[in-house]
Amino acid sequence: MTHTTEPKPATEERRTPAFTSIEICAGAGGQAIGLHQAGFGHLALVEIDEYAVKTLRLNIEDHEVWSWEREHCDVLPADVTKFEPYQDLDKGADLLAEKGLDLLAGGVPCPPFSHAGKQLGKHDERDLFPRMLHLVEKLKPRAVMIENVRGIMDPKFADYRDWIKARLEGGTYRADDGQTVHEDGLGYTVCKWDVLEASDFGVPQLRPRAILVAFRSDVIEDLKYEWPAPTHEDPVSVAVSLEPSMRERYGRYFNGVHGERARERFDRWLEKARERDAELKGKGGGIAPTLVGGSKKHGGADLGPSRAKAAWKQLGISGMGVANDIEACKEKATEERDLFGADGPMLTVRQAAVIQGFPPEWDFSGGKTAQYRQVGNAFPPPVARAVGKSIIEVLKAAQERDGKD
Repeated sequence: MTHTTEPKPATEERRTPAFTSIEICAGAGGQAIGLHQAGFGHLALVEIDEYAVKTLRLNIEDHEVWSWEREHCDVLPADVTKFEPYQDLDKGADLLAEKGLDLLAGGVPCPPFSHAGKQLGKHDERDLFPRMLHLVEKLKPRAVMIENVRGIMDPKFADYRDWIKARLEGGTYRADDGQTVHEDGLGYTVCKWDVLEASDFGVPQLRPRAILVAFRSDVIEDLKYEWPAPTHEDPVSVAVSLEPSMRERYGRYFNGVHGERARERFDRWLEKARERDAELKGKGGGIAPTLVGGSKKHGGADLGPSRAKAAWKQLGISGMGVANDIEACKEKATEERDLFGADGPMLTVRQAAVIQGFPPEWDFSGGKTAQYRQVGNAFPPPVARAVGKSIIEVLKAAQERDGKD
C-alpha cells in the first residue's frame, strides 16, 4: 500500500485517451484532474464561475499533458441549466456525435444537502440533480458519476434518493403527497451510492463525499463494478504535507531582521502539528478539518466555522484568514499577519491546494479570495482519480466483452 504524500502530477506524457467525459459544475478542476489522471479525455468542462473558467483554460493551455483537451475540449462558461451539449460543443462535437459519451460527471451544488446550509434539498433553487438527470437522458453516457456532500445520505433525503435512483434505473419512490409513484427509468443500473473519505486516498483532510456511480444497463450487463479501495492505510498528516511549503515560507526570513523569530515560529508550528498527529494516531491522524469555499454573498475567505478554526489552531495554524503568497507577503510586508500571528501562520492558497490534493503546478485565477474559494469548493483530485479508475475498469471490460477497440 502506497504512503506517498506527493499529489500525482498533472504533467505526464501526452496521450490519446481511450474514454471520453463531459463534466458539469467543473469548478477549478479538482474532479477534472482526477478523471484525467484516471484516463478520461474531456470533451467539455461546464462551469458558471468566471474565475474557475479562467483557471481551467489557463491550465489546459499551459500543460502538455492537456494537449488533447486543447484540441478537443470546450471549456464552457455556462449556466448548466442552459447547457445543451449537442448545440454548445464545438471542439468536441464531432467526437461526441461519432462515438457517443463514456462518462457524464458532475459535483452538483452541495448547499441544498450540506449541514452548513439549510438542507432544503429539492426545494433549494441550487439543486441540480434534476438537470443532471436531464443530461443523462439526452447524452445517454455509458457511465454516470455524481458527487455531493455526505449530507445527501441523511435519512431526511431518503425519498429524494429513491426518486433519483428510480429516475435512473426504474422503480418506485414516495412523492411529496405521500403517494407511491412508479418511474420507468432511463436504462441505468446504480452500482453504488456511498461515502468515500478523502483521507483514505492520501488527502490530508477530513472530507467525506457521497459518490453515485451508475452504468447504462447494456454496459454493466454481466459485469461487476468494484468500489475504490483506500490507497492509504494511515492518513497523511498536515505536518508532513505542509512542512516543505512552511519551511519555504519561513525560510525567506531566516537571514535578516526576522531571522530568530522566523526560526522559532517555524519550529513551534512543526512541533505543534507533529504533536497533534501523534496524539491522534489510530484515530484519524493529524489531518485538516474540511476546507470550505464559502459564499460570494459573505465576506473574505477564512478556514471555516468556529469548530474548524479550533481544529486548525490545534494544528498550529490560524484559521482567521488566508495568507498572501510568498512574494506578495514580502512585497506587502504582511509577515505579522501571515506568519507571526499568535495562533500560528495562516495558510496560503497554494497550501490550501495541497490540503485538497491538487498537483503542485495547477494554477488558480483571480485574486486571493477568488482563488481560495475555488480551492475550498473543490473535489480532491486523488479521490476523483480513484473513482475514475474504477469506472474505466468496467468500460474496458465491456469493450472486451463486446469485441470493440
